[in-house]
Amino acid sequence: MNFNPSTKTFWDETALHANTERIYDICHGCRRCFNLCPSFSDLFNALDTDRVDGEVKKLTRTDHQKIVDDCYYCKLCFNHCPYTPPHQYDLDFPRLMIQTKIQRARKEPFPLKDRVLVDIDRMGRFASLFAPWVNWGNRQGWIRLVIEKIFGIHRNRLLAPFASQTFSTWFKKRGRTDRKKKVVLFYTCFVNYNDPEIGKASVEVLERNGIEVLVPPQECCGMPFFDTGEIDQVLKKGTANLREMEKWVDQGYDIVIPMPTCSLMFKKEYPDLYQDEVSRKVAAKSFDLSEYLMKLHKEGLLSLDFKKSGLGKIAYQIPCHLRDQNIGYKSRDLMKLIPGTQVEVIEKCSGHDGTWGIKKEYFEASMKIAQPLLRIIQESRPDRIMTDCPLAGVQIEQGSGQKTAHPVQILNEAYKGKG
Repeated sequence: MNFNPSTKTFWDETALHANTERIYDICHGCRRCFNLCPSFSDLFNALDTDRVDGEVKKLTRTDHQKIVDDCYYCKLCFNHCPYTPPHQYDLDFPRLMIQTKIQRARKEPFPLKDRVLVDIDRMGRFASLFAPWVNWGNRQGWIRLVIEKIFGIHRNRLLAPFASQTFSTWFKKRGRTDRKKKVVLFYTCFVNYNDPEIGKASVEVLERNGIEVLVPPQECCGMPFFDTGEIDQVLKKGTANLREMEKWVDQGYDIVIPMPTCSLMFKKEYPDLYQDEVSRKVAAKSFDLSEYLMKLHKEGLLSLDFKKSGLGKIAYQIPCHLRDQNIGYKSRDLMKLIPGTQVEVIEKCSGHDGTWGIKKEYFEASMKIAQPLLRIIQESRPDRIMTDCPLAGVQIEQGSGQKTAHPVQILNEAYKGKG
């Protein structure tokens, strides 16, 4: 499937519609993904009506739009599907949904409120300047009603707090260390504006293992703009990041990324969008943080000098965008290096997504998707809950009242003997 927006075929509406009908027809015959997300329920429910009677060509524009709008790009169906490339069917349902959004946005731009929500960098810079007041406002019912009216964020959605000091500011103030081995940390928007503690723990863990951390200029990875079909913004962000990261890769640096969505962009989405040597070169040197730490362990370079052990039972929600990277269970394996630690892996989607699950029209569906995950956590009765995705952590806290931790935070606690 062509996912390169620089080609004419990417923008061919007739070709896209034909490919959509082809893929829907294959999905109709298979139905393996019937329970994965609302998009497949929409598709199969519409096909099963007397109005459509199984004929894809009878689906209306409204049917098509609902299927696309209910896709939150978790990408679970891609790994679940038996017909993905290199199969001759060349089926990529998530990319089909995004391409449709992109083409639609050229003719009918998404509402302004949606486009504001996905501009994480701009929103984060503003909110961090006034973090105490923003966080206070997000806890006030009457203010949340106003926010729901203006921005469409559901009044009951738990929102991650903003930090008064961003991670990038903290890093600049702390000064540099000098070690032989060095990596570049792509710290991500969420870590920068919402949870700098993940970034701090990442730096401390890497430094404890003899690695100097560099933090060059960087922008949002661009993934949020897929939600609104703003491919120009995706490419603008991606080009800036690739241009900067190429400099460091050429000097022999690895790129380490603590959030699965952003590491997925570097490792899979950028190479498919640009289809050039630069994106492939950067992708080859990009690692999820736990993946990188386990790489160090394999090389005999990871410290196992833990001041704290016996962490008990950890329920580990493995994020969808990490599963799409097909790197195994690196965070689980990392925790198992800590003596006396039991890890239960939960392969269930949290249903949050970047902006999809916060909107008033999708909030209830989002929480419904999270129910199997929340039920397993409740039945498991863990001592800790862990996930690599802080947004999944927000969803888990919303549904269970229990806070989560990033794997690197738990590892850092074990090193320090604190927590």
